[in-house]
Amino acid sequence: MTVDYFVMAAYLLGIIGVGWWGRKRAASKSDFLVAGRRLGPLMYTGTMAAVVLGGASTIGGVRLGYTYGISGAAMVFAIGLGLLALSIFFSARIARLKVYTVAEMLSLRYGDTAAVISGVVMWIYTLMLVVTSTIAYASVFDVLFDVPRWVAVVIGGTIVVGYSALGGMWSITLTDMVQFVVKSLGVLVLLLPIAVVKAGGFSAMADKLPHGFLSPTSIGGQTILTFVLIYTFGMLIGQDIWQRVFTARSDRVASWGGTVAGVYCLVYALAGAVIGMATKTLYPQLSSADDAFATIVRHALPTGVRGLVLAAALSAMMSTASGALIASATVANNDIWARLRKRAVTGSKDDEIGSNRLAIVVLGIAAMGIACALGDVIEALTVAYNLLVGGLLVPILGGLVWKRGNLPGAMASMIAGGTTVIVFMATDGLLANEPIYYGLLAGLVAYLAVSLLTKPTEESVVQAWHRRLAGEPAAAAAELSVA
Repeated sequence: MTVDYFVMAAYLLGIIGVGWWGRKRAASKSDFLVAGRRLGPLMYTGTMAAVVLGGASTIGGVRLGYTYGISGAAMVFAIGLGLLALSIFFSARIARLKVYTVAEMLSLRYGDTAAVISGVVMWIYTLMLVVTSTIAYASVFDVLFDVPRWVAVVIGGTIVVGYSALGGMWSITLTDMVQFVVKSLGVLVLLLPIAVVKAGGFSAMADKLPHGFLSPTSIGGQTILTFVLIYTFGMLIGQDIWQRVFTARSDRVASWGGTVAGVYCLVYALAGAVIGMATKTLYPQLSSADDAFATIVRHALPTGVRGLVLAAALSAMMSTASGALIASATVANNDIWARLRKRAVTGSKDDEIGSNRLAIVVLGIAAMGIACALGDVIEALTVAYNLLVGGLLVPILGGLVWKRGNLPGAMASMIAGGTTVIVFMATDGLLANEPIYYGLLAGLVAYLAVSLLTKPTEESVVQAWHRRLAGEPAAAAAELSVA
């Protein structure tokens, strides 16, 4: 494995170097948080694909393919569908808002009261996403270098926190482009065809695989529905995803670039499932399906290529971790801390960059500490997505598409949806399907009923909102709102 270690070490050093270079471009708050809103189609597409396809999509996608066959693509497919829906229907108007967070959008649409509650929910979601990604790449370091879990967490976490804090979104964007290229080469160009050839080709795989592995629904209709509700809808409203939309230099880039990234996700989903099926053909009696990715990489790939594919897996995990980390820091610093101090986020350029950089470091260290202590990663991620979708999906999408929705309706939806999700997770189990079903239903009923039974949003606020959606400058919309 000496050559493979060298390849991975060179990759990690390269990532640190790219992150350091990105530091020079972070000259303002806009540069630090949303890359100056200047990304063109190529960089936007690559970085968006990188942030949504993490360890769960790579290692988890192969595991599902090993367990269920081609229908194991359903989870990552749901992610791709969510990104397509966001890009086709919502990203253009989101980009025109010129905000930094989802809570800022809710504040513009409904008023400041909605921002703090939504900010807390979004912060929990993004922080848990950092934690789960940290555990994922730490497990790779753990196996490769035979070090204790906490050492693996510190090694990987320090790299991610380091380049994220150096240049903010510019560093993350540049490193994500490297990670996107490495991931595409490692998984799609190298691992996929080599695994299929090693397994004897598709005809041999079809003969040897268990019954149902070629069915697109063998994973179960209810499971597919749950994936759609959690991951497809989660893509529509996650701060980590919206913050990438804000980096686009135009609404057209956000729409078309995101659409291409969504199609890439669909291809990646099928690739992961097929790799899992090839692994099942070659090694049908693995003690744990979680070992499918590591097994096929270890035994099927030649030296050097193996190191590149492992680097690709790290790329997937680290890009998601860094994207979630800057999202968590942005929400904590701009939506929660600033609002609790009852002042706007103002100050010098250096103060704004410094406070966000400090938030990245503090939350990165906190995520490493939680990752060292946490037990079940899947449960933590499920809880985060359930709270996000159950509490925020209806008021966010409702605010974008329904003029009659108002602040009381949004608050009622957040409370009803979030509370229902928590209650059913406590009674039915954290991994049950019912919490998200009933949470969404309760949130939708509360939003519609309370909005219709209370006064509409003030016309000045609605007019200012529509001016922002139309791409008018923030100052002009604010003047109209005050008037």
